Amino acid sequence: MTTDRTVHRSTDASGIDRSMSPDSLTSIELELVDEQGNTVGTAEKMYAHQAPGHLHRAFSVFLFDPGQRMLLQRRALTKYHSPGVWSNSCCGHPHVGGSPLEAAGRRVTEELGTDPETLTAAGTVRYRHPDEATGLVEHEFNHLFVGTLSAAVRPDPAEVAEVAFVDPPELAGRLAQDPFSAWFRTVLLAAQPSIETVTGISWEQPATARRTKEPR
Repeated sequence: MTTDRTVHRSTDASGIDRSMSPDSLTSIELELVDEQGNTVGTAEKMYAHQAPGHLHRAFSVFLFDPGQRMLLQRRALTKYHSPGVWSNSCCGHPHVGGSPLEAAGRRVTEELGTDPETLTAAGTVRYRHPDEATGLVEHEFNHLFVGTLSAAVRPDPAEVAEVAFVDPPELAGRLAQDPFSAWFRTVLLAAQPSIETVTGISWEQPATARRTKEPR
């Protein structure tokens, strides 16, 4: 796998998206950051996502097959946050003090049952997106990664309800009719230059998507 730097698969589970019980979730610490992405402290996972939302470090991954199709996942119905909606290939939170790149590679393997062939940094984006269904808030400083897949995916059903590979017209159709995570358009727009470099095709999205969404 070619990357900005080598991704080492950790032998310990990340835990970030695996435990669904409130008691277990509160034991997970996330890294709080300022608007420039500098670490300022830690907070329990559920507290970090409670309104009005506390800015924390996260990552989002976009993966593409040899046909340049984007891998979407529909989040498992048991997810504590944004269950049952479509989103990008993989997302999550690094361990406190950990590398977002290493966390992204690890979570791809854990959620999708395969290793990315390549995984490259694609910038960062900051946003605040409430989830109306749960009342939780995604206030994140998100590290973006774009990569490729060469092997079949074997999703973990505890994490992923289903997957789909889509080209730009198919993605536009799904966005028009299917529920997506609140952050999807924001991270897609932010990663779009890197995505187009990898795929060689345009993934232009509606102008309503915004790179940064912050409370006034």
